[in-house]
Amino acid sequence: MLTNVMGIVFGNSNDITLNDLTSIRALSSVPFGGRYRLIDFPLSAFVNAGISKVGVITKQNFKSLADHIGSGVPWDLARKNGGITMLTPYALSNAGRYKDRIDALEGALDYLSYANEEYVVVSDAHVVSNYSIEDLVDCHIKSGADITVAYKKDAETQTYINIEDGRAKAFNKNQTTEDKNGYLETFVISREMLIKLVEEATTHNYTDLIVDIFHRKADVLNIACYEVEGYAKMVSNIQNFFDINMDLLKKDVRNELFGSDAPVYTKLRDEMPTKYGFNSKVENSLVGDGCVIEGEVKNSIIFRGVKIGKGARLENCIIMQACEIGDNTQLDYVIADKNVVFKDGRTLMGCRSFPMVIGKNLTV
Repeated sequence: MLTNVMGIVFGNSNDITLNDLTSIRALSSVPFGGRYRLIDFPLSAFVNAGISKVGVITKQNFKSLADHIGSGVPWDLARKNGGITMLTPYALSNAGRYKDRIDALEGALDYLSYANEEYVVVSDAHVVSNYSIEDLVDCHIKSGADITVAYKKDAETQTYINIEDGRAKAFNKNQTTEDKNGYLETFVISREMLIKLVEEATTHNYTDLIVDIFHRKADVLNIACYEVEGYAKMVSNIQNFFDINMDLLKKDVRNELFGSDAPVYTKLRDEMPTKYGFNSKVENSLVGDGCVIEGEVKNSIIFRGVKIGKGARLENCIIMQACEIGDNTQLDYVIADKNVVFKDGRTLMGCRSFPMVIGKNLTV
């Protein structure tokens, strides 16, 4: 277990990519998989590796994220020493909203400087995976590298790495490499080196961590690469958000992401068991607690507290917490945010390549 490592999570990276789902919340707090939020994956990976000090850097729309995290109890991060810290824009040293990751880390320099841990694992919150952070850090220490980045072959990511003899030679944003080594937005570095690189970058007005540090210094720094095996996908738009949720309907994916040896923790809610009506029918779906289902559900993700009326038919849908589906309503390829109400007899249809998104608290 890691006792000399702290974690940093970027809470607001790529907010713009999910449109209606991130207009009022950070991407890291977007609901996922029937009961989770995206930030649950990096937080759980840190805790499973023994990391007990985590800073979450936020930028805007972080009320939902703060409510979800609370004091950190579900992840065993409610501690007098260490634990979880929300690094809001007004708590950071530069007291403003950051432009990019370097700017964000510059704002968190006080938090990093007062820490005692030797190493830092820095992660974004929009990668759905459950690989071992402990193995990643062990790889970094054994290699003697300056930085170790996590990647996955043939992954659909926003940055791809040219790798030679296990070392990163170049980082290509939005451009695939021949080997398609997708960077998973997670890296390990010594705390002192991170502080040094960020201070150096800010003196040159650099803001882009990948372009201005990783790529620009690839020939100077020893940047090792750690290959992630197993399931790892990045949420970067509505289309793959939908697809990654649908992947959970596959038993092998669920077993890999939520294995008992590395659980994914989330905020607990005391809900009654779901009630199924006499004429209800549910096929190949995940259904959360506290639902009332009177209609038919197929190939869908249903969050907690959803009510589905008589004669309603849902297929290929993601219905988030506390939505109400009226009688005889038909939905296909629809993503409904929290507290959406569909009146009786409504029909809405998207398609796999363009699911229809209904924003939070709307009535249809």
